[in-house]
Amino acid sequence: MSKVNDYLLKSFLGVFSSLFIILFSIASIIFFINIANATSMIQINIIEFLMLYVYLLPKLLIYTIPITFFISLCLTLFNLSKENELIVLFGLGFSPGKLSRFFIVLASLFSTLLIVNIIILVPLSNQLNNNFLDYKKTKAKFNIQGSKFGQKFLNWTVYIDKVEKSKIYKNITLYNRGSAGVSPRLILAEKALTQNIQGTIRLVLKNGKIFEFQKKNIKQVDFKKMYINYKSTPNIRYMQTIYAFWSLAFTDKNRAYEFAFFILIALFPLTMVLTAIGISVTISRYVSSKIYFYQFLSILIYFSLSVIFAKINAIGAISIVSIIALLSSYAIYKRNIALRF
Repeated sequence: MSKVNDYLLKSFLGVFSSLFIILFSIASIIFFINIANATSMIQINIIEFLMLYVYLLPKLLIYTIPITFFISLCLTLFNLSKENELIVLFGLGFSPGKLSRFFIVLASLFSTLLIVNIIILVPLSNQLNNNFLDYKKTKAKFNIQGSKFGQKFLNWTVYIDKVEKSKIYKNITLYNRGSAGVSPRLILAEKALTQNIQGTIRLVLKNGKIFEFQKKNIKQVDFKKMYINYKSTPNIRYMQTIYAFWSLAFTDKNRAYEFAFFILIALFPLTMVLTAIGISVTISRYVSSKIYFYQFLSILIYFSLSVIFAKINAIGAISIVSIIALLSSYAIYKRNIALRF
């Protein structure tokens, strides 16, 4: 590697590392929320929580690395342009073509690693995650705490005044906002307890009332004892091979969409590398903050096309979106770089 390439790589990695930490942290928070929602019906300890997070890491990297690469490349070249460093390099014989080839190779490396991650790690982590959750559901307990709002049991929002040491819940309130053809319902009970009968969670309510809010009136039913059952449906199975997992893309629309969308995200650095160069390399006196708008617009258009075409024709979407992105990137690069430098 030449000293120029070494300098470009160090500049890029400096921006990439700092930006990746930020985006990765934000994405991790979102995934933590998803884990919390997925485990609302089960009890897990901190080690199991971290294990679920590790299972989601392959997907987390799919979303963060391509965007981080694109933005980092734009900012790196933009900063070098503002300092006139790129102009000096071009004047010393390091042509835009050499610059482009260097970052195309780097983008190819990132895309290749992402595709390997998708094809190998995603199927394994996805199955491990689902099997773990299914297993925990067979051991599930009523995971509701006292004096906390916003807790869920099935499609009921639950509030409990207090929980005694013997796991007897006092002054419990459950609300179901209803759905199409089903009226909202409110349940008030003096106390409740839970049972786990061969994987079925039973919530036993005692001495309470049910209110059903119909359009013209409110119905009330008093009860001494009532049961709300949740039957977990564990689907723990043997691990599929990688080939068997992705072969479902030919018969399962959801699997086909997932495969096409993930591959398109993985190809984002490679197909859009010339776009990043085209919108970031500028002459200092013409430097404009529009680069940030162009970054956002490029990401928005690419991901929108990926979602739309992956839903219409998952397998064909990979070729269609990639060709559109490559042709557009080359046109932007030729107009802004090749014809000017």
